[in-house]
Amino acid sequence: MTGPRRAALLLCAGLLTACAAPRPMPPGHSSWSGRLAVQVDSTPPQAFSAGFDLSGSPDTGELLLSTPLGNTVATVRWSPGLAELQRGSQVTRRASLGELSAELGDTPLPLTALFAWLRGQPEVADGWTADLSRQPEGRIIARRYTPAPAAELRIVFQP
Repeated sequence: MTGPRRAALLLCAGLLTACAAPRPMPPGHSSWSGRLAVQVDSTPPQAFSAGFDLSGSPDTGELLLSTPLGNTVATVRWSPGLAELQRGSQVTRRASLGELSAELGDTPLPLTALFAWLRGQPEVADGWTADLSRQPEGRIIARRYTPAPAAELRIVFQP
């Protein structure tokens, strides 16, 4: 192979590699994947589990919930002043992530605090207490006792 052909091939390979490389997240943005389960001590008791992909920040982000087979159950997107829940063709919009999170699992979920918890940082969330002792292993348990009904959120993720 001649020198100019070799240089052209190396240039093409370099450009393809640059296109395939993941883009770095903006400062303050992160990304996690794993499984989560929610249990609510309501009458009747409610339970929900799903795979999750969480990216962004408490201000702007996206949460994808999926079945064990990888089918998307719900997508939540938020930015300042708008939060959107999409389930199939049904879309629900609210003014904030806090307002919308209650519609995910029949109880308000601490999605804003979840970003800190996944990083291993304690964060106060209305009525929720997080056990971060196993966060380095990729496991978090958060419980809410007030307001009723009590709820538990279990998360397994790749640290």
